[in-house]
Amino acid sequence: MRNETYLDFCFIREKQGEFSQEIHNLFSKIFVGKRLNWYLDEKKVDGLEVIVAEVKGLSDWESEEELIDYLDENADNLFWTYLQGYQLSIFSDKKGCQSCGTH
Repeated sequence: MRNETYLDFCFIREKQGEFSQEIHNLFSKIFVGKRLNWYLDEKKVDGLEVIVAEVKGLSDWESEEELIDYLDENADNLFWTYLQGYQLSIFSDKKGCQSCGTH
């Protein structure tokens, strides 16, 4: 089953350079074989690098909880070290969105 998937992540670290490339590489490993695309918006603020990542596409996850379990198993320590916030939405082709089940 293919479900519409919308993921937003915020990653932050001290300024080192090449942060976008590092997040891209992490996503390439985590989401291998998934029909997902991502856009990375990088900013530098007060000696920090901030990446806001938008991930969209189709996946076989049926719920946000299932996706979190997948990330727990497949994301390495750097992903979790950099991650400062996220918003996850999985829209099942059978049930609609997980919050109301109609759209």
